[in-house]
Amino acid sequence: MNEKRTIKVALLGAGSVGSQVARLLLEQADEYERRVGTRLELIGISVRNVDGRRDVELPRELYTTDAERLILSADVVIELMGGLHPALELITLALESGADVVTANKALLAHHGAELFELAERVGAQLYYEAAVGGAIPIIRPLRENLGGDRVERILGIVNGTTNYILDRMHTRGDSFEESLRIATDLGYAEADPTADIEGYDAQQKAAILASIAFHTSVPVDEVHREGITSVSIEQIEDAKRAGFVVKLLAICERVAAPGDGPDRVSARVYPALVPEAHPLASVHGGNNAIFVEAEAAGSLMFYGAGAGGVETASAVLGDLVAAARRHLLGGPGLGESMDADLPVLGVAEIDTSYQISLEAEDEAGILAGIAQTFAEHGVSVATLEQAAPATDEDGEVAEDARATLVIGTHRAKEGSLSKLVDALAQSPAVHRVNGVLRVEGANA
Repeated sequence: MNEKRTIKVALLGAGSVGSQVARLLLEQADEYERRVGTRLELIGISVRNVDGRRDVELPRELYTTDAERLILSADVVIELMGGLHPALELITLALESGADVVTANKALLAHHGAELFELAERVGAQLYYEAAVGGAIPIIRPLRENLGGDRVERILGIVNGTTNYILDRMHTRGDSFEESLRIATDLGYAEADPTADIEGYDAQQKAAILASIAFHTSVPVDEVHREGITSVSIEQIEDAKRAGFVVKLLAICERVAAPGDGPDRVSARVYPALVPEAHPLASVHGGNNAIFVEAEAAGSLMFYGAGAGGVETASAVLGDLVAAARRHLLGGPGLGESMDADLPVLGVAEIDTSYQISLEAEDEAGILAGIAQTFAEHGVSVATLEQAAPATDEDGEVAEDARATLVIGTHRAKEGSLSKLVDALAQSPAVHRVNGVLRVEGANA
């Protein structure tokens, strides 16, 4: 009886995730052998500097600066370097050599996923990327496999823990955005440069990946509308609470029916939105992530858990590694991504949504009529209206220059029409200032 060969594993990167992957592979080698049916051997870890500081103490002889040589000796390559280059070139080399690849590189997949999937299919290799979206949350495999026979209609995702922590603190503690960001940075939720998180770039990349899988269509990251949370004020948070909403930064992927007999379209977008307090996403606190999926047959599903963290993300990486190792034992070509639907991607102006608009107006008779006229001219109807009492002085008298604060909820309309309405309100003589605008999502869940 022939002894089964060892599966040789190469690791690219030894940061917070990579070091935990290496530690677990070494410490639990016997357990992985029982799960897979053969030994998984970590043959090396590619790093820029073999003497650099690491989160985990690992055998020094594993480190190398020769990534290419390491790749060409491996059966499975785990890429945890991040960034576009040289990750793209190294993954390409790995696939062309016949190795399977496990990656957590959301930026690379969002920008170059289509070409890498095509390459993997052409050479018979497999590209695994469960950890690219949602950290420890299993979402890629459920979308690809468990829901592969269903029709996914919509995804609402809280896919960035930093922004969720900031918005949750603003909601529960009443802290300003600036104070919440400072605390998030002190606690390690936010990077020293938080731009990718708070401006929505991280969530944009993840939305492109989720939409591509869910709708079997390649969705370029540049076609995912993106807005961050830097403009969300504590006043908007308070307005949302009074109206029964919670503000969350959402990645939204949606199948949109075409008029007539045309093909469905796809929308992918990222922005801060109002979520009803009764919606499951409203109860996602701290730095956690959650992804809410609406499918035709399966109905509503939610995947919840840690969206980041070294050991948490390592869990998803190692799950992919086990799958890759089992595939090597069984043999046969890798399974390509299903991107053949080729549905058109809608611009954000074409989607249907609703707004909550906060504005200041002169506290005078006839002002509401003027604002209502502006709504009518743009074909948008008012769903709710809340008027805050004007400010008073220390004697309880209304100040001469006091203004009324109006919070107006709209019915659903085209995003383009709603955007033009907000521009018109800002120019209206009846309106002193538009304080803020947030969309409403998940109201029908």
